[in-house]
Amino acid sequence: MATLSVWKFDTPEGADRAEGALQALQKQQLIQVHDAATVSWEPSRKKPKTRQLNNLTVAGALGGTFWGLLFGLLFFVPLLGAAIGAAAGALGGSLTDVGIDDGFIDSVRSKVTPGTSALFLLSSGAVGDKVLPALKEQGIHPELIQTNLSAEEEARLRAAFEENV
Repeated sequence: MATLSVWKFDTPEGADRAEGALQALQKQQLIQVHDAATVSWEPSRKKPKTRQLNNLTVAGALGGTFWGLLFGLLFFVPLLGAAIGAAAGALGGSLTDVGIDDGFIDSVRSKVTPGTSALFLLSSGAVGDKVLPALKEQGIHPELIQTNLSAEEEARLRAAFEENV
């Protein structure tokens, strides 16, 4: 079973700092990162800057299509208006089929705002009582928003967003 988590930080640089910490935790086998991406939102900007973390991911990562769709629904569609919003509603409905529901999307949208950053992480095998304390030891204090995906939902998610390389 995989976990899709969003770690929200109170600064635009927080997610980048957490990226380095995750690399160390993965080497210690405290977490297995399947795919990850960051969002950094400077206070003066209308929209955030997004980046997929290819250096953290393993074979079988979801790819840019997934992150593009998710970030589009979270951060860009609300700015585009009702006509595009209706089409995005249909796309968002398809994410519900793979374990990403409106509650999760609304929670992330309301918390990741200008002046913050977030690390989006598809992972498994996290040793929960070690990962968060390891981050806090390095002065990294994320707010965790997560949704667990069943094995079936994870398989549907991967099938929906497989990219030919």
